[in-house]
Amino acid sequence: MTKSDMLKAIESAEAVHLEQMQKIIAAISGEKVENPTALGKMECECGVWFYSNEEMMKKILSPQLFSRLDNAHEKWHKEYVYIHDMFFKEEKKEGFLSKIIKKKLPREMYDKAKYYYKELQLATDELLSASLSAKRRIMALPDAKFEEIKA
Repeated sequence: MTKSDMLKAIESAEAVHLEQMQKIIAAISGEKVENPTALGKMECECGVWFYSNEEMMKKILSPQLFSRLDNAHEKWHKEYVYIHDMFFKEEKKEGFLSKIIKKKLPREMYDKAKYYYKELQLATDELLSASLSAKRRIMALPDAKFEEIKA
């Protein structure tokens, strides 16, 4: 993996999680959301790439920064479970009509969803901060370091 590939992968991972935050806003507003993010940190697009390249990531980022990024990603998914269960878990049980009719949340559920969203936003901010640190680290390294690790 080249320096450029790694930077693109991290930026893509950020985009996936930010896109999911937009989907959650849509779900809270009662809109139908397609393809919600996977529940587990190792099943989402970011996790599949991140954990399949774990050894190289540790060597490039340092074990400490890798751990920070991993912990932030895990926290994001732990917070996401609440939103997922509220909006996406029951979709498989719904009939045809429920898929075309807009859902209106009861007030108490709406308030709970807003609270969960705020908690998830904090986890997102933490994930983006760790991601920014990772990108800075990658940018600071010479291209030769990536070739050296590949070999």
